[in-house]
Amino acid sequence: MPVTAGVDIGSTASKTVIMVDREPVAQIIGPSTTNPKRTAQEIYDKALEQAGVKASEVNYIVGTGYGRTQVEFATKNISEITCHGRGAHLLQPSVRTVIDVGGQDTKAICVDSQGNLLDFAMNAKCAAGTGWFVEAMSRSMDVSIDEVQESYFGEGDPCTFTSMCCVFAESEVINLINEGVPLPRIVKGLLQSLVIRVSSLTQRLGVVEDLVMTGGVAKNKGVQDAIEQKLKTKMQGFNGTDPQIVGALGAAVIAADFAEGKAVTS
Repeated sequence: MPVTAGVDIGSTASKTVIMVDREPVAQIIGPSTTNPKRTAQEIYDKALEQAGVKASEVNYIVGTGYGRTQVEFATKNISEITCHGRGAHLLQPSVRTVIDVGGQDTKAICVDSQGNLLDFAMNAKCAAGTGWFVEAMSRSMDVSIDEVQESYFGEGDPCTFTSMCCVFAESEVINLINEGVPLPRIVKGLLQSLVIRVSSLTQRLGVVEDLVMTGGVAKNKGVQDAIEQKLKTKMQGFNGTDPQIVGALGAAVIAADFAEGKAVTS
C-alpha cells in the first residue's frame, strides 16, 4: 500500500496531492511565492497534515511544474506536461487531448489510452493565451475573474480586438470602456482573442476526442465555452475534481508507478 505525493510548483499557484494505494487522500492549493523551496515545503506539510500521514511514511515523491527543481525533498522531478496527461487520464480515462492554460504558458497535450504522452505543443513566448492575460484584462476592466465569467454569458456581440498583444489589448479595453461599450461585448471579444492562441496549439496537433482542460483557467466557464465554440468540440469534465490539481495528481500517480516498480516515465 504505497503512500505517494505529487508537488506541483506552478508560476502562480502551487499544489500538492497525497495518495494512499493510488487513492487521493489530501490536496492543497496555495499561491506560488518568490521562495519556491519554502512554498513547496509548506504546502507539502499541509497536505500531510490533512491526510494524517507522517513524512516518514511517504514512499515516493514527484516534483513537477516550473519550480520542480526547487522541491528539494522530491525523489524525482517530472515535466508538468507528462503529469497533466497522467492526472487527466486518471480522472477521465477516455481523454486523448489535454489543454492546460497555465498562469504563464499554454500547452496542448496528446496522450494514449493509458495517459502516456504522445505529443505536445506549447506557447511560452507571449502572455496572450494564458491565465495572466485573463487576470491582466480583468484588472483593466476593474472587475473580478468571476465577473469576467458572468459577463461572457451576457447579451451582445463580441468586440473585435486588433492586437493579440496584452499591452495593446489593454489599451483597446480602456478605449472601449471610455466609449461606453457594454462589458459583456468586451469580455466576449477578449476571451475569443485568447482562444485563438489556445486553439491554434490544439489544431497543430490535431483535435482528438475526448478533450479536457486543466489548470486554474479551466474553472472559468466563459473560457471553456469559447474554446468549445472555436474547436466545435464538447469539453469533458472531471466530476467535481478541481482542474487546478490535475498536475499534482498526475505526479502522485507517477510516484506510485515508481514506488511499485511499474514506471514507464524516466
